[in-house]
Amino acid sequence: MSNMMTVSSLNTKIKSLLEATFMHTLVEGEVASVTYHTSGHLYFSIKDDKSSIKCVMWRSSVARMKFRIEKGMHIVVEGSVSVYTPRGEYQFQTVRIEPYGKGALALAYEQLKEKLKQKGYFDTQRKKTIPKHIQKIALVTAKDSAALHDILKIIEQRWAMVAVTIVDTLVQGEQASYQIVKSLVYADTLGVDVVVVGRGGGSVEDLWSFNEERVADAIFHLQTPVVSAVGHEVDVLISDFVADLRAPTPSAAIEMILPDAQEIRYTLSELFNRFTYSMQQCIIQKKQRLQHNEALLVRSSPVQKLKETEEAFLRVQNELSRRIAYTLERSRVKLPNIKAQYQQVFTLNCKQKEQNLNLINQQFLINNPKNKCRTGWAQVSVEGKMVTLSKISKEDSFVLEDEFTKIEALCVGKL
Repeated sequence: MSNMMTVSSLNTKIKSLLEATFMHTLVEGEVASVTYHTSGHLYFSIKDDKSSIKCVMWRSSVARMKFRIEKGMHIVVEGSVSVYTPRGEYQFQTVRIEPYGKGALALAYEQLKEKLKQKGYFDTQRKKTIPKHIQKIALVTAKDSAALHDILKIIEQRWAMVAVTIVDTLVQGEQASYQIVKSLVYADTLGVDVVVVGRGGGSVEDLWSFNEERVADAIFHLQTPVVSAVGHEVDVLISDFVADLRAPTPSAAIEMILPDAQEIRYTLSELFNRFTYSMQQCIIQKKQRLQHNEALLVRSSPVQKLKETEEAFLRVQNELSRRIAYTLERSRVKLPNIKAQYQQVFTLNCKQKEQNLNLINQQFLINNPKNKCRTGWAQVSVEGKMVTLSKISKEDSFVLEDEFTKIEALCVGKL
């Protein structure tokens, strides 16, 4: 009884044992049932001819799947065993699903992808820029393939002026990867602007040559920009990651790197029309500006200034002549009256002057000392003013003056 354990203990030990033993396990079988839950999780079961197992894939892993599984499909699942202890049930917790027969290749694909990633083959910084204007192109593919036919057809439709060099190579089989490497190295010596390497769609095995490390090395070391155009849009090869540009299909590669002649013609037509309109508007604006500047030049030119000055001078001269003529006419009309008034005033002034002169003459004769002085008489003056003797007081100084003599005297008394 010493080895007795509870159900929980047993389930726990089973859980530890199973989950530790079956980690990162690949299991192949036929899909027995499948349910895509609304939560995004995937619940299904796989079986062989003897037994079955329940499986679950969580939403995050389902989102990375490239296809939907269906009942009856033969698949390979990768994951680990998980145990639900409360009920003692186990299921296979799946992280990846692949169609049967591709598991080994898928694992090799992931291993090589991680290796090349660590070597920097996928770094965007080292990728070469695809030229915008391509004049020469090298097509590394099978010369009799439908993919080449489609490529040439697209080239003819879009940009027939490009020079095309076809480098025939195997694109399928054991020796294909060696042929592809050799063809890529040769294409790199042709002096083309871009190398397109690829083929049409096929199975994983058919496309596997483009997952080989030697092909990745050749693409990485090419000096010419490389476009990888392998299979269909859902096919993602190692060459796609290493190339400078990945195209979903061979035809799409040409559409991505070559311009569309029809679109270019349309664009050129639009540009020409816009250029013509712009030039017309520019000419109109320049013409208007020229006319404006010409008008400014005419108004500012010395000849125009001289002409304007001359016109202004003539206007002033005419106005002055008019005013002078008007003034002269008025003066001519007024002149007789002015002359009569002047003569009247002049005659009156002459008579007045004559009367004044006679009066002054009389006063002169009266006041002339020679006429006033008689023998024994003298003129009395104080400070140059004539006075009578009655105005002289005692002690006053005065002057006695006759026709010939002037005497300064002092009054010492009056009788």
